[in-house]
Amino acid sequence: MKPAVLLSTFLVLAGSVVAASAQERIYRCAGKGGATPEYINNARDAQARGCKQIDGGNVTVVQSAPVSRPAAVRVAGAVQAAPVSGSSEQRARDSDTRAILESELKKAEIKLAEQQKEFNNGEPEKQGIEGRNYQRYLDRVAEMKESIARHESDIAGLKREIGRLPAPTARQ
Repeated sequence: MKPAVLLSTFLVLAGSVVAASAQERIYRCAGKGGATPEYINNARDAQARGCKQIDGGNVTVVQSAPVSRPAAVRVAGAVQAAPVSGSSEQRARDSDTRAILESELKKAEIKLAEQQKEFNNGEPEKQGIEGRNYQRYLDRVAEMKESIARHESDIAGLKREIGRLPAPTARQ
């Protein structure tokens, strides 16, 4: 026999052994106190616990690590220990953030005004080949409409972010 035939015969036999071992019986056990059900493949444990055998289809169970309560409490405590926004550093960061957001807002408003002027209430002037190719014109109008909607959305988002910042304090 050729080595390739031997190798393929070996792989087929090995695959059938793996498939046979992968078809163990799976049992579904009710969770304690209404908890998530548990899946096991030990027949004796399943019989002792009164579990039901799962027939047909494949079952994939992914277990996650249990979350301990003390860790969640420590995280909550760490959040409460965060510096209060009254510090001068935080006020400076808030002021810088506000200035950046306001400059972005002005740029977006200027860009929107330019686009709306060019859009001309849905009837922009035709450019070049658009006089002969009406579909190109319609495509450009649709792109302009989408761009205007996107800029309006950006402006609304920037205004929301500015509104979330603490009110600016007067310098003394």
